[in-house]
Amino acid sequence: MGPAARYAAIAAAALAAVAVLALLLPAQRQAQYAGTPNGYQGFIPNGAVSYNGHQDPAGDLMLDNGTTIRDAIWDGQYANTIIQNHNQIVQLNNQWVGRTDPVNHQQYVPLQDFYVIKGQVPVQQVTINGQTYYVIEADKINPANIAGFYTYDKWIPNFVAAMNTPGTYAAVLPGNSPVFQWTNTTGTVAYETHLYQHYAPLAGGDILIQSNGTIIPYGTTDSPSGSALFNFTSPSQIYNPSS
Repeated sequence: MGPAARYAAIAAAALAAVAVLALLLPAQRQAQYAGTPNGYQGFIPNGAVSYNGHQDPAGDLMLDNGTTIRDAIWDGQYANTIIQNHNQIVQLNNQWVGRTDPVNHQQYVPLQDFYVIKGQVPVQQVTINGQTYYVIEADKINPANIAGFYTYDKWIPNFVAAMNTPGTYAAVLPGNSPVFQWTNTTGTVAYETHLYQHYAPLAGGDILIQSNGTIIPYGTTDSPSGSALFNFTSPSQIYNPSS
């Protein structure tokens, strides 16, 4: 091959490489979808980061298959609301955790807010200051499929798993429920959710009931409160334990 032909071949190869990159780069900016279409995914905030010139909630994204995506950022609708909700829970924890529940005489425990998305979650991988994050593109999620909850921080994985387990349903604790008197964490959290609702835009006194009879007390945030999760945010059944 002569010099002219060799240079022509090199130029053609370079142009082909540029064309391939042009095709790949837009694809890398497209969101991937995490979770299954019929599953419930949970976002658990633990702080905030600066993204695209504003503050967004940062935390973990827990999928319906049990996988947890660390370093997730919630960007878009409800971002400011989630930051406000989380800050209020943190403030209430600072005020009440370690004090004594007057009903069951146990110490209050840390509660944590989290946000459930029904269906798949659009996630885009980005790099910020050399660190990889996974951005939840919340504006692409139907607001009807997003709702906020809070419960004992160690129970959130169990809560998300229970929501994804057939046979699980939600109910309300009546004001005179004996559950409030149980001398365990269940009784404490049940009463504590009622306590927190007096100081923030929260509601308390709900429980998740699993098919084996295990219950998880929880509360909900005033916003977001998507209609697709109405059975969990506004349960109609009353729970009366057998003992």
